Amino acid sequence: MTKRDYYEILGISRDASAKEIKQAYRRLAMTLHPDRNPDDTAAEDKFKEAAEAYDVLSNPEKREIYDRFGHEGLHGQTGFTGVEDIFSSFGDIFSEFFGGDIFRGRRHSRPSRPARGADLRYNLKLTFEESMSGAKKLIEVEQLRRCQACDGVGAAPGTQPEICTTCSGQGQVVQRSGFMTLSTTCPACRGRGTWIPSQCPTCHGTGCAPFKRSVTATVPAGIGTGMRLRLAGEGEHPETGGEPGDLYIFVEVEPHEKLERDGNDLRYAVTVPYTQAILGQRIEVELPGEVCHTDLPPGIQPGEEISISGKGVPYIGRSGSGDLIVTVHVTLPQHPNDRERELLQELEDIRAEREA
Repeated sequence: MTKRDYYEILGISRDASAKEIKQAYRRLAMTLHPDRNPDDTAAEDKFKEAAEAYDVLSNPEKREIYDRFGHEGLHGQTGFTGVEDIFSSFGDIFSEFFGGDIFRGRRHSRPSRPARGADLRYNLKLTFEESMSGAKKLIEVEQLRRCQACDGVGAAPGTQPEICTTCSGQGQVVQRSGFMTLSTTCPACRGRGTWIPSQCPTCHGTGCAPFKRSVTATVPAGIGTGMRLRLAGEGEHPETGGEPGDLYIFVEVEPHEKLERDGNDLRYAVTVPYTQAILGQRIEVELPGEVCHTDLPPGIQPGEEISISGKGVPYIGRSGSGDLIVTVHVTLPQHPNDRERELLQELEDIRAEREA
């Protein structure tokens, strides 16, 4: 089933502010909340749909990706397994909306889902030649990774975390508010369910430490400016011990001196004297890795284009390439000498006789 536009779901414009996004989601969450619509699967589906839209549009990086590439750009990064998954993920937001994290009573003992690490962004500049042929690029990123000194536990050597006595290891404290059962992240352990009496001196109890890492990115042939690569699991590790985020590599391709990219086609402009435009001429075009030859037919007109199949930009994910499109410009002499004028006049007389 085709996904609806996130802005349409929340009923906001594409230039909506963060405040407007939150207000729109609050209205929908209040209306569609499952405890107010018991056994209404349609309302529950809309509740999950609104949560997914808010999850993307409230995150500046995800919103930027969605605005540029739509749902495909966020493939595998959106969606919730169920209503309780939403409550667990949006604990702080629901706490702000309703005075506590809405978490239905029959499931309030369920531990919160481990937080996912932050995604990282890296801007990669490529030469035009690299974008055409593809390349392997070794890049260095600084990220929070699992602390080597304590293996991500956060405790000093020889010690272990202890069960949090405030939440009994659940990571949440539960209370009731009207028709809802409310759950908030435990203030003592910040949702981890444990506390650390003696912190690791390297990571100060977080379980993560800054780390510089070299990563090899395989750049496919045909990649262009504005496209991105995703390296799963190469983002930061979360302090709560969940899955690491991803590394997104945003590509910028340096312009070529003579070639211009147009989708998967390449454009090349050639300027020839009027005599060669009349008589015809063989020209050559220097492409990355090869020289391409083509014939200009006699009598070609200024601005006319010639298309050479398969000499453009490689398609990503399938075989073949776009075309090379040559645009012809013709130069005319501004100050012909006497001999040229004589020959031109002779040519004009011949044309006049032929057309008479």
